[in-house]
Amino acid sequence: MTRHGAVFLSASVPQPGRRGFDSFDSLLVSSAVHAFVEVVLGRRLLVWGGQPAITPIIWEAARRLEVPYERCVLLYQSAFFRGHYPEANLRFNNWVEVPAVDGDLRASLVRMRARMLSDRPYEAAVFIGGMEGVIDEFDALRESAPGVRLIPLPTPGGVSRELFERAENLPREMRTRTDFTYWLYRLLDIDPSEPRLLVDAGTGDDDSRSE
Repeated sequence: MTRHGAVFLSASVPQPGRRGFDSFDSLLVSSAVHAFVEVVLGRRLLVWGGQPAITPIIWEAARRLEVPYERCVLLYQSAFFRGHYPEANLRFNNWVEVPAVDGDLRASLVRMRARMLSDRPYEAAVFIGGMEGVIDEFDALRESAPGVRLIPLPTPGGVSRELFERAENLPREMRTRTDFTYWLYRLLDIDPSEPRLLVDAGTGDDDSRSE
């Protein structure tokens, strides 16, 4: 059996006054995330930073597809936010807490992303909507893992629209397309008939959630 790498999801709903807010479409962000989960869940290990607006979509999709959420999804959290984690993010033992840099939000997020993006091999990363942090994750992956396929979806807006113009080897017709499921199957090279096998998220026992 071919052993696949993980697929990283970088997605968020832009907040007022933040980069990406003026261009994003909330319905298209939601539609794109649903399409991503439909394509990936149970077929590749799905890794992301536990963004609270995205977690419920993934949880509900896992329930609908009857895929064990805790076996095919891995979240990362920065301990900077300890005590404020969304309850949904902590429902299962499928999350990793990365130590914070004392009192420094920016440095804590840099540390978390470095850990998240280096813990395992990735075969692709998908970017949907987003603010400044999505750009940071795009740049970090492009620098640290140049062989990873970077797939920003432009039509939901947010910073992923900007990143699409920086990405290489993506079809230009995607600029106006909203048939996300089709494009994700094609660009992630996943066969729609591929079974949703159980994936070991590799978190181990309770002690593996933090360091």
